[in-house]
Amino acid sequence: MVKNIVFDVGNVLTDFRWKGFLEDKGHDEAMIKRIEKATVDSPYWHEFDRGEMSDEECMQGFISEDPELEDVLRETFANVHGMVTPRDYAIPWINSLKAAGYKVFYLSNFSEKAYHECSDALEFDKYCDGGIYSYEVRLIKPEPEFYKLLCDKYSLVPEECVFFDDLERNIKAAKECGFNAFVFTDMEKANEDLRSIGVGI
Repeated sequence: MVKNIVFDVGNVLTDFRWKGFLEDKGHDEAMIKRIEKATVDSPYWHEFDRGEMSDEECMQGFISEDPELEDVLRETFANVHGMVTPRDYAIPWINSLKAAGYKVFYLSNFSEKAYHECSDALEFDKYCDGGIYSYEVRLIKPEPEFYKLLCDKYSLVPEECVFFDDLERNIKAAKECGFNAFVFTDMEKANEDLRSIGVGI
C-alpha cells in the first residue's frame, strides 16, 4: 500500500533551466555549448551537488575543463539565481496529495550555492513532510545510500513509497532500493502513474 510520494526537485517540482540561465547572461549557442561541457556535463558538477568540495574547488574543476573560459565561468557563476525557477503547480500538487492522505517528501541532487541563491524556487519544501538535499549529507543519486538515508530518517518503507525523477538512472536505482518509481515527464502523466498503482487522487 502506497503511503508516501517522493519527488526529485529539478525538472519535477522546479525548472532546472541551466541553458536559459546562460542565455540570460548573454551567451550565444557556441559559448553555451562550451560552458555546458565544462560545467553541467563535467564530473565536477556532481561534486558541486555532493557538497564535498568548496565552491572555489568546484570552480577550479570547471576551469580545468576549459582554461580559456576562466573569466567567463567566474562571472557567469558568481550568482546562480535564475538557474532554478519555481513551477506553479508544485505547491498545489503537494497540498492535494497531502489532502488525499499521503505524505510528501523530496530527494534531490542540489548544491548549497544553488539552495541559497535560488531559494525563491524552493518554497514548495515548506509544504512537504520532509526531504533531503544532497549537499546536506554528501550523497547524490543514484547512490543507493541516499535513498536509504531518506527512509531511515523518516522511517519510510520503500515499498510504501513512489518516487518520481526525470532521469532514468535515478529511477532504476530507486527501484533497486525497493521503491515504486516512474520517470517524470509532466504532472498529468505522473498522476496517471499514481492512479495505475492505486493511489487515490
